Amino acid sequence: MRLRSSSATLLALVLVFGVGCDPGAPGTRPGSASPLAAPPTVVDADGVIVHLFEWTWPDVAAECETFLGPKGYRAVQVSPPTENAVVEDPPRPWWERYQPVSYRFENRSGDRAAFADMTARCRAADVDVYVDAILNHMTGVYSGVGTAGSTFSEYHYPGLYDYDDFHHCGLTEGDDIRDFNDPAQVRNCELVNLADLATEKERVRDRLAAYLNDLIRLGVSGIRLDAAKHIAPEDIRAILDRLDGPLYVYQEVVDDADALRWAPPYFPLGDVTEFRYGQRVGELFRSGRLDRLFGPQSIWAEGVFVPDAEALVFIDNHDTQRHGGAHVLTHRDGPLYDLAVAFMLAYPYGRPRVMSSYAFTDEAQGPPADAGFNILRVHRPDGTVDCGGARWQCEHRRPAIAGMAGFYNATASARAFDHVWTGAPGQIAFGRGGRGFFALNRSETALETTLATGMAPGVYCDVIAGERRADGKGCTGPTVTVRPDGTATLALPPGTALAFHVGAKEDAR
Repeated sequence: MRLRSSSATLLALVLVFGVGCDPGAPGTRPGSASPLAAPPTVVDADGVIVHLFEWTWPDVAAECETFLGPKGYRAVQVSPPTENAVVEDPPRPWWERYQPVSYRFENRSGDRAAFADMTARCRAADVDVYVDAILNHMTGVYSGVGTAGSTFSEYHYPGLYDYDDFHHCGLTEGDDIRDFNDPAQVRNCELVNLADLATEKERVRDRLAAYLNDLIRLGVSGIRLDAAKHIAPEDIRAILDRLDGPLYVYQEVVDDADALRWAPPYFPLGDVTEFRYGQRVGELFRSGRLDRLFGPQSIWAEGVFVPDAEALVFIDNHDTQRHGGAHVLTHRDGPLYDLAVAFMLAYPYGRPRVMSSYAFTDEAQGPPADAGFNILRVHRPDGTVDCGGARWQCEHRRPAIAGMAGFYNATASARAFDHVWTGAPGQIAFGRGGRGFFALNRSETALETTLATGMAPGVYCDVIAGERRADGKGCTGPTVTVRPDGTATLALPPGTALAFHVGAKEDAR
């Protein structure tokens, strides 16, 4: 099998960073109507999302039941469920999942029956399922076979698409995007040789909408729209208008480093991924300059981030782990990474997504698998989980992260923060309108002080180090006592944090 592109690394870099600087006018084709209105079937949603990257459907289902639901995670993002090209060179890389061959539900995560079982079990556990949906393109492979046995050749996907269903730019050097500052090329040419669907055509829109409606029928509640920046906003709107039921939508739109130019036309269509958030927060946590999270000189004052109401945020994702640059924090950064994710879940900006990944030594490396490339299970038959070792990392299970899902839920109604305090460099604390309080010590000295918290008097569980017992009589870890005047004395060693909220208060004895 021959790749349409010989550079998988370049593909991932373009997907992550977009390469462009100034696309000029907002994203409508010449002569098209603007601005766009919100599709009636696209709905809002809140709560912490966990991305179980490359997990099998039975493992996702088990995780919803045994951990995600009980811990208060509201949704799980799963890898693309459709048939994808079998890539042999390099052997079965992660990015083959982003090269769809058909809309049959059969790949290394499982088949259609397993997928339907997963969505039903997750919904019963009060966890929504979000699918990583690929609507922009088909394969970056000239010809071959898919994971369900479908054969295909260049621009020919039997029963789905033929040559006329794709964009053909006719540029002098081929169909690839050459100028990432030109909206017409970005949306109508090939992204590193990925066969680019002509999403302005009605038959293409109908088939893409049919796929999304199939997801809805199977119990899917939302989608991450992959490479949305490379689809014209009006094309996305036309596809979403064909939905038979409600769907939460968040779109992969990578903007410039220092400006908000590409994202605004996509705001009416759903939330937008804010890649710069993880990069900037990671930079501040690495340097210890947490004072720049507050005040007139803060990163928020720069005015480049997607607005709170439209932002989908993360510290890292499957792309930035591999190609995000030196500032991006990942599971390899240990406790520092945990602190950054805990901060994300405490600070009221955007809807947060927590990454759950696997260890890798090569950027193209696929998920943990046996000699036949069958994905290894996370949930073992004996009831234990393969987390935190040499294979699956399960960052979402780390105590400092998992405990903050409940904090996010308890404070979601208080969309502001108060009682802000900054001490020595790297020491911060803030309240969430009487619903919760968070403190973090990134410095190399102990944080020992008494602060106003805005919380009602009582004894609270520190949810980063433990949780409230089921009977309400005590905590499994340390506690924080809030005095009648609303103050609390904090003692944080270097490299630690604490958090407590109204749902983690001990019952009166």
